[in-house]
Amino acid sequence: MVRLGVEKVRITGGEPLIRKDLPVLVEKLARIDGLKDLAMTTNGVQLKRFAADLAAAGLRRINVSLDSLQRDRFFQIVRRDALDKVLEGLEELERHPSIRPIKVNVVTMRGMNDDEMLAFAKLAMRKPYIIRFIEFMPLDAQGEWRPEQVLTGREVFERINAYRRLVPIDTSTNGSPDTKYRFEDGSGEIGFINSVSEPFCSSCDRIRITADGHFRNCLFALEETDLKGPLRAGASDEELAALIRQSVRQKWAGHLINRKDFQRPSRSMSQIGG
Repeated sequence: MVRLGVEKVRITGGEPLIRKDLPVLVEKLARIDGLKDLAMTTNGVQLKRFAADLAAAGLRRINVSLDSLQRDRFFQIVRRDALDKVLEGLEELERHPSIRPIKVNVVTMRGMNDDEMLAFAKLAMRKPYIIRFIEFMPLDAQGEWRPEQVLTGREVFERINAYRRLVPIDTSTNGSPDTKYRFEDGSGEIGFINSVSEPFCSSCDRIRITADGHFRNCLFALEETDLKGPLRAGASDEELAALIRQSVRQKWAGHLINRKDFQRPSRSMSQIGG
């Protein structure tokens, strides 16, 4: 992948911190010549235990999923009583400045956590975290997503901006999918990923490899390309590159969420890799 021009790699899940010897994998990836950025997305439950080892292994950026700051609601969403562990993990990350920035991903859901947007904004103001509000997408494991559950990024922006004025940050050159703002007084930074209400497909250059070795050219793709099978059957680097190129050429112009002919993928986000 790096030889084909990939410069950034993100380790996701499911939950990557349950993988045996994850710091060893991070170290091996960090040594790849030409790889400029190595990041990870995690639920943060085991971060306190692994933060130091990940920093030493060469991890450079991290995203922590955190959809509620209320203990009972956190349990309702993720089905485990672990909010304190996630917050402790975030605090542990603060002790390792080589892993920056620390981003906190908040999936906004109407009727679920829509009353916590200011609480998260205040967290961004007092902690060195970038809080990112992500619109609820039809990739939930239960398959119960409905359009009316989507709390748009525009709505969240308006609520926070009414509390404390937000100033836009130019992100035109970093390839990030989020629209970033800082508070006018400089006390914190937040971002919005409005993938449902304001799709950014025209500028998306992300590709994914699933845990079982399938290549996906879009988060919402209905088809995958098997790479593990050919790899274990002895395919050459050139043959694997041809499979990757063919799939990338077939990348959709858009995800179709807001069209009547939209079909949700057979896999959930946790199976695809966020």
